[in-house]
This record gives sequence, structure tokens and C-alpha cells, in this order.
Amino acid sequence: MLFILIFAAAVIVCCVLLNDMSNKVGVPVLLAFLLLGTATQSSGLIHIDFRNLQSAETVATVALIFIMFYGGFGTRWKSAKPVVCEAGLLASLGVVITAALTGMFCHFVLGWMWIESLLMGSVISSTDAASVFSILRSRKLGLKNNSAPLLELESGSNDPVSNILTIIFISILKGDVSTGSVIWMFAAQLLFGAGLGLVIAQLAILAMNKIKFTTSGFDSLFVLAIALLAYAVPSAIGGNGYLSVYIVGIIMGNHEFSHKKQLVGFFDGITGLMQVVIFYMLGFLARPSEMHKVLLPSLAIFAFLLLISRPATVYALLKPFRKYSLKQIGLVSFVGLRGAASVVFAIMATVDAPVLSHDILNVVFCIVLLSISLQGFFIPIVAKKLDMIDSDSDVMQNFTDFSESNDVHFSEFTIDETSSWSGKCVKELGLPKSMLLCSITSPDGTSYIPKGDTVFHSGDKVILCSHSVKGVEHMFVSQVHITSGNRFVGCELRYYPAQRNQVLLIKRGDQNIIPHGSTVLMKDDVLYINNI
Repeated sequence: MLFILIFAAAVIVCCVLLNDMSNKVGVPVLLAFLLLGTATQSSGLIHIDFRNLQSAETVATVALIFIMFYGGFGTRWKSAKPVVCEAGLLASLGVVITAALTGMFCHFVLGWMWIESLLMGSVISSTDAASVFSILRSRKLGLKNNSAPLLELESGSNDPVSNILTIIFISILKGDVSTGSVIWMFAAQLLFGAGLGLVIAQLAILAMNKIKFTTSGFDSLFVLAIALLAYAVPSAIGGNGYLSVYIVGIIMGNHEFSHKKQLVGFFDGITGLMQVVIFYMLGFLARPSEMHKVLLPSLAIFAFLLLISRPATVYALLKPFRKYSLKQIGLVSFVGLRGAASVVFAIMATVDAPVLSHDILNVVFCIVLLSISLQGFFIPIVAKKLDMIDSDSDVMQNFTDFSESNDVHFSEFTIDETSSWSGKCVKELGLPKSMLLCSITSPDGTSYIPKGDTVFHSGDKVILCSHSVKGVEHMFVSQVHITSGNRFVGCELRYYPAQRNQVLLIKRGDQNIIPHGSTVLMKDDVLYINNI
């Protein structure tokens, strides 16, 4: 037991150290853990019974739940909205087409039986968001024409369809399904998964705004429980848990609720650890002594995915939109790495399917290894060759954790006639060095970067940049709800008895109002008060 604890601690330490190295090299750190798992298993440090993989399946499933949740939570809907239709097609119909084409290749070229061929295609049909954006983030690759949001939304949402197809073909291999039951299984997975995901997300947001977490960290544990429920509840009645988890994540990530900012760091760390667990497990479960048997089929399937099935699918689905050039279609086709979800589904197929004629787990090991190393290495090169790099774009802005991952904060305000800034120039303000004036937008919509002699005028919108507050020890913020019977409804804020306290913010529906003395209080306003 002590040896296992020491080894687990060493793996986590390696995760932190190798992550910095990964950012410099531009290759996902997950590759290192895949190889580390293989080395551990080959060296005989830890033994495992390959005839019993149920525990591995359970661990992999739990890990993928958090990866899927944070994949949705980290998606910036504002950036993804313009490409949601295209991404939705790639994540649904695109997965089906890729699985079908790959299955036909396995059958007609490699000589596999039909159902096992289609199972293989289903397992490997989704792309891996973690690997893709590990490369884009580490190289700070901004891509043209909304390519980054398209890839983010597609790779983050295509795992559920791959999972549904895998479940269906495992059931067919078991021989306990009919055509009607297959149709119902597919419909139930989608309907129950999506429907319950929407309901759970709304209840979760309501709960996060209502519950007052008096102990630090309990809000993170609460959301962790929500992610587990989002998977378990739909799965219990035949729905797709991964689809539900992703929907809950994307809705919660794009809604405001209490303590949201603190959740980003927590789930970023948890998700990174879960990805390490999955890739380490794949390397640990792979059998190097039998790798020579699957090497050629794996190379063939990888080449087919990279050169034929993925490009054909992306071209067929994106070309009708006309706004996508052949260069962009080529880049989106190339950036289709296989990763964590394929590993989990391969373990699922190995455990749940009857005796298979081919070693799907080892095949997936080889494909994932080739994908994140060889294919992943060439992504920046291919993007540059296709002239798809946008030097003025920051890929980090496609994630909801952009502002939370930096120690700076942006704020905006409008100068009116009574403002002390009106008629003054920038150098007269005496702003501290830790605060920067980023831009000024005049009433006619013209934006410009201010200089020392720039004069402020009434109606100008100003954006300021400053350091975010960390570790505030002397501010205790409470909430006061102004109900319909409150005697201050309709009164100006100056008459509200705050005494030594300060009203920091008024939340009115979806609107956040920075208060001043003449602000009129309205029914259902929520006051955020700084209690000194």
C-alpha cells in the first residue's frame, strides 16, 4: 500500500513537471504518461490481471466524466456560437460517417468481420479536445476564420455520439438486440441524455445562486457531485451520460453564479489529473510483447483516418457552407487527434463485448500514440503552410477561463457630463502604474488607444486594465434581496441605510449595475454589500 501511495505521488509530481516541458516543446504531456504507463508495466513494477478490466473501465469512466464536464464548462459560447451549426454536424453526423468509413476499411481491406469492424470505427471516431488544445495553447496558435472555436466545440462534443455507437455495436455483438431496439437505444441515448442535461444544468445554477457555502471549497465539491449526477441519472434510464455531462458543463460555464471563478482552477487541475490517469492507464494496460501483431493494422487505420475518412467527412460537411476555403477544411481535417475518449471506449469494448477476434485495446494504443506524437507535432507546421495562423488572434479567448487564468481584470465605464474625467487628458489623472487605459470608444463608435495628451469627452466608453484581487482578507460580501414589500423600492440608493457598509454591485435580472447615490432601487434587485 505504501509503495502504491509513493508511486501515485511521484506520478502527480511528474505531471506538474512534464506539463511545463510540454508547453515549451508543444507536444501534449499526455504522450509522456502513455509511455510512462507502458514502461511501468513492462518493467514489472506493478502487476495487473489482464483478464479483469472492470476496475480499469470504472476508473476510466469517472475520469472521462470530469473531462467531458470541463470540456463544456471551458467552452466560450460567445466565440462558439457563430460555428455551432457546423460543429454540431461534425460532432454528430461527422462521427457516424467517420465510423462507417473506418469500419468499411477494416472489413474490406483488413478482412475483419463487419460488426467488429464497425465497433473499431465507433471507438476511434471521436477527436480529442485535450490533445488539440494542449498544442494550440502551448504554441499560442490563433487560427483564422473561427477555426479554433470550431475545433473546440466539435472535439468537446463529439464523444457522446462515439459512445452511443460503441454501446450499440457491443450490444449487437452480444446478440441481444433487434433493429427496433437499436433505433430505440439510439433515440433514448440522445433524448434522455440531452433532456436531463438541460434540467440538471438549470437546477444546478439555481442551487449555486441560492446556497451559501460557508466553508471554502465546498462549492467545488458540490459542482463535482453535480457532474457525477449528470452522468449517473441519464445512464440509469438508458440515456447518454456523457452527453448530459457536456451539456451541464457548457450551460454552467456560460452562466453567472456565485463562486464560479474559484471553480476554474479546481476543475482545471482535476481534469488534467484525469487525463493523466486515462493515458497512463492505456500505457499500463497495453501489451508491448504483442504489439507486433497489431502494428501494421494500426498504421493502416491511422493512415486511413488521417488521409481519407477524416478529410472526406470534413469536406462533405463543411464545403456546402461556402465560407470555408479548402485550406481551412484541410486544417480542420488534419487537427483531428485521437485521445482520451477513444481509450475509454476501447477499454469498454474489451470488457463488455464478447470474445473479440482482434485486440482493439492495443490497436487504439498504437493509433493514439501515433496521433498525439506524429500528427500533433505537425499541427503548427500544417497551420503555417496553409496560411491559417492569425497572429492577431489569441486562442485563449475561446475559453471561459481566459480571464480567470490571468491575474488581470478588465473593466468598462462611460464618462458622463458630471464625471471628473470629462475634459481632462490622460496625464492629468495620475493613475497608478498598476492600472492601464486600454481603449476609448467615442459616441460615434470610433475606438482608439489613448495617449498622454488624449482628452476625455462626455459619452466616451473607457476600458481599464488592472490586477485582479487575490486573497482579500478584509472584505466580507453579503447579499440582500430587495423584495416587493421592501420600503426602499423606488428610492435612491443614497437613502439606503448601509451605515459603515458599502453597496458594491446591484444585480438586476441579467444586468450587473455599478451603483452610485442616485441609483434607484427596484423590486427583485440583489445588493452585494461589503461589510467592513
